[in-house]
Amino acid sequence: MKFLGTLFLGIISLFYSPQDTLVEQIKKSGELRVVTREALTTYYESVNSKRGLEYELAKRFADELNVKLRLDVTENISDILSQVANHEVHFAAAGLTVTDVHQSLIRFGPSYQEITQQIIYRRGSLRPSRDFTDFDANHRLNVIAESHQLDVLNVLKEKNPQLVWKELSERSSRELLYQVWKKKIEYTLINSNEIAQLRRFYPELEVGFKLPFKNYLAWAFPPPINDNSLYLVAIQFFSRLQRSGELKQLIERYYGHIDEAEKFDYVNMRVFLRRIGKRLPKYQKYFEKIATRHHLDWRLLAAMGYQESKWNPRAVSKTGVKGLMMLTQSTAREMGVQNRLDPFESIEGGAKYFIATKERISKNIQEPDRTWFALAAYNVGLGHLRDVRKITAQQGDNSERWVDVKKHFPKLTKKKWYKKTKYGYARGYETVHFVKNVRRFYDILVISNGKKKGINHFQLPISNDS
Repeated sequence: MKFLGTLFLGIISLFYSPQDTLVEQIKKSGELRVVTREALTTYYESVNSKRGLEYELAKRFADELNVKLRLDVTENISDILSQVANHEVHFAAAGLTVTDVHQSLIRFGPSYQEITQQIIYRRGSLRPSRDFTDFDANHRLNVIAESHQLDVLNVLKEKNPQLVWKELSERSSRELLYQVWKKKIEYTLINSNEIAQLRRFYPELEVGFKLPFKNYLAWAFPPPINDNSLYLVAIQFFSRLQRSGELKQLIERYYGHIDEAEKFDYVNMRVFLRRIGKRLPKYQKYFEKIATRHHLDWRLLAAMGYQESKWNPRAVSKTGVKGLMMLTQSTAREMGVQNRLDPFESIEGGAKYFIATKERISKNIQEPDRTWFALAAYNVGLGHLRDVRKITAQQGDNSERWVDVKKHFPKLTKKKWYKKTKYGYARGYETVHFVKNVRRFYDILVISNGKKKGINHFQLPISNDS
């Protein structure tokens, strides 16, 4: 495969004059070849869509070059590094950490995400100490062969000579964490962004401690051979994303609804995962039928329903809202719902109300942010959303991006702010929480495809043990 990749790029180069830069060659060939890993932090396929931060960045870059993105997908880090170093691909967008060891083989572009290294163990097992001073063979620390964690551990071993670990070949971060969850491995060292994504499916995983220094992720390019054109264009690309706020917006899209380790809600996540298997199947056909009728994603409706009632069609609040979608009496009447406790009617009413709300959201706001704005308005009302957007603009932030607007919603609880608005006081922090939860539940349903037993694209079993 490596030989064919090298041969492929070599043959292409024969069709261009020596004066053609690499960027010009890519544009003439119409194809940008990128290697990546299949992971929730990089690239994965859901129903009818491709997702992942690395995928979206690489796709935008290819679009700017006006060429097709060709992805080579592998799990093996050493294979990724080899493909890049041997010029078999144009670059790697694979969530690689910038390290001195890797820089001896390849060169990194601008960093786009900051992470830390974290020791992971399973809830109920022996919690590790706060550092590596007493880590020894008894701790059964396992890491992926050829990973940057080895560079970290080799440095730490200089001050902690008793530190030992085992290197596992042909393993991904996902598989490693699964082994910890199954209690086959006691500890592992992993990137903070990877555990943040996967912990939602394995809530029993715990962060023992994080290392007190930062790491950075970046694209990896081959060593220069008298042509820096693609490398320089990539630098300009990330500079534009940084200046425009698009990079911050993209990172928020994949991480803005995921709790940090210290705020992870184990109990609620366990309950949600369990109810995907026990409650959702009773109403999934309703969500699917109504979503199809109204051109919505049924998983979004289901996420809203869970946030509202925990998929309990007979739920009733102290304020009188009722049903699976917790509709008020006035909203139900407006949407033609006669029995709020009927699950089908409730979902239908919630869907119609959400659509009516979203239609009044400016079409200048791009997706998925327009959906998040609609969820906010669904929860707190369009008037309060408009008030917050005005505050956002006044504070110099972008009123068409959720990553900016959500920062200012809590201001509606403070008199110095809400007294200047048209619609006054609102519990804005609750709206932010509502949108965050719906996004979290929706994301999990998308990844798991909403199947009864919760088996997602990566064959990650949603935990159902007690």
